[in-house]
Amino acid sequence: KKDSLVVNGKEIKVLAERDPKNFPWKALGVDIVVESTGLFTKREKAMAHIQAGAKKVIISAPATDEDITIVMGVNEKSYDNAKHNIISNASCTTNCLAPFAKVLQDNFGIVKGLMTTVHSYTNDQRILDLPHKDLRRARAAAQSIIPTTTGAAKAVAKVLPELKGKLNGFALRVPTPTVSITDLVFETPKPVTVEEINAAFKKAAEGDMKGILGYSDEPLVSIDYRGDSRSSIVDGLSTMVIGENMAKVVSWYDNEWAYSNRIVDLVNYVAERL
Repeated sequence: KKDSLVVNGKEIKVLAERDPKNFPWKALGVDIVVESTGLFTKREKAMAHIQAGAKKVIISAPATDEDITIVMGVNEKSYDNAKHNIISNASCTTNCLAPFAKVLQDNFGIVKGLMTTVHSYTNDQRILDLPHKDLRRARAAAQSIIPTTTGAAKAVAKVLPELKGKLNGFALRVPTPTVSITDLVFETPKPVTVEEINAAFKKAAEGDMKGILGYSDEPLVSIDYRGDSRSSIVDGLSTMVIGENMAKVVSWYDNEWAYSNRIVDLVNYVAERL
């Protein structure tokens, strides 16, 4: 149908505008806009959707000067409908790291930690060697393991303020289409064991964080988690402790599907409070 998609008899408008403030959100009765272009991640630019008549903007990426960053299962209770209009859903990696970092912080404490995400390549990279502002991302994505930056570890502090300045990390982009894994090596203020760490994850995965955090002690690989809607699935077989208070935890995530599910969850959460 002209200017529309029809799915199961439901008509969905298709619009094309370069400037978000020209969208007819008010006339269409749009309350929540999901900003997924990657072009309007700064608050001042995302506000154009509000000027066009929307009530809330959810940015599907890390944002700048946003009203709040929310990771479902971690800090959604901090959301205030009266104050928060420009909302970031953080990154897929922060959505993986924050839930299990919360479990670790709540149960054992984190003195400091370094994260590595072994991450599927994305469309920010190049398929062939071509120009890019990041010289490593300029290289052919399917031909190499590519070290690059990620703000995911530092961004955890936006949803867990008690971890501010305690985490940092980087990414290794690898030639797989989807499913990534986060590796956190951290120091605790008191002695811990592998059994205690895994027990805490298992309890959380079966309790308050069910559907967000998972736990597995099966010998699975990345493809086994393709299409898994959970934000973070701890690989219990890989948990390690050395010297009593230094530990390693790794957790899987479908960086596309799980993140998309959290966008839907966040839209529903915000909509219920309009």
